[in-house]
Amino acid sequence: MDLAGELITLHGQEGRHASTVRRLAPGERADITDGAGAVAECVVVAARPGELELAVLSRRAEPRPEPQVAVVQAIPKGDRGELAAELLTEIGTDVIVPWAAQRCVAVWRGERAVRSRARWNSAAEQAAKQSRRTWFAQVTEQADLAGVTRRIEAAALAAVLDPAAQASLADIPLPAHGEIVLVVGPEGGITPAETAALTTAGAVAARLGPTVLRASSAGVVAASVVLSRTARWA
Repeated sequence: MDLAGELITLHGQEGRHASTVRRLAPGERADITDGAGAVAECVVVAARPGELELAVLSRRAEPRPEPQVAVVQAIPKGDRGELAAELLTEIGTDVIVPWAAQRCVAVWRGERAVRSRARWNSAAEQAAKQSRRTWFAQVTEQADLAGVTRRIEAAALAAVLDPAAQASLADIPLPAHGEIVLVVGPEGGITPAETAALTTAGAVAARLGPTVLRASSAGVVAASVVLSRTARWA
């Protein structure tokens, strides 16, 4: 969204939500963001059906939060991927990587891949607005094993969730900067070959707790554990 100028007009979906759902009225405050750290602090000066006009009071730029948290999410069945993208965004995950793991039942190919990623991205965008994030989560292109290992190699820390791992995610030392990558396997688990590739790239195995979570919820819990141990949730 373009935040330039002294007046900002919201229309389309944004305008309908602000004027019809939230029922913002003249004189009320509203902050507008471009999703990349820029924020315009505004006051409503006019409200019409489906449209809102705001006057900019001030602007600020918020730095990208550190450390960054990326969740490599093996693609689950049905709409569970969209649910995962929504919840991951709400808690503060920065990057969501759909992963075509070997044992994934759902397969993204061709137009289906385009539509599926668009649904994940839409879920993440709406969740970012609802949770009032100034930096929106990024949903990347679908990654294969090679793409995941490259991300792990560049990370400050990478952990593969494994209910049988000796180390607890809650006890692993965390970096203050850089990217933390959390890898979530499919319901059928990560194959031995995939595990070998991920650990060779530098990932460590980590468990969450005494129970085994669904693929669509494990990443949310893991990211929450990590974020709660950083200054981001202080």
